[in-house]
Amino acid sequence: MNIYVGNLPYRISEDELRDAFGAYGEVSRATIIMDRETGRSKGFGFVEMPNDAEGNAAIEGLNETELAGRNVRVNEARPREPRPGGFRRD
Repeated sequence: MNIYVGNLPYRISEDELRDAFGAYGEVSRATIIMDRETGRSKGFGFVEMPNDAEGNAAIEGLNETELAGRNVRVNEARPREPRPGGFRRD
């Protein structure tokens, strides 16, 4: 299960994010999205958990709870929408 985590504190590390979700089960990946130009966190990330039941428990347990000083938003990630105006080859 791929889980979206929003409103992350800018100083949180991927290891801290992994640990928070690890309390609910196995975490296969924790990624914080970084700004390419500044190298700073964009304030959101994704966590992958192979077991859906554990993933749902993490969503229920962590949504709207405080993580390093900010209330995070946690829900199942939606598929990425295609972006308009991309490169076209004719």
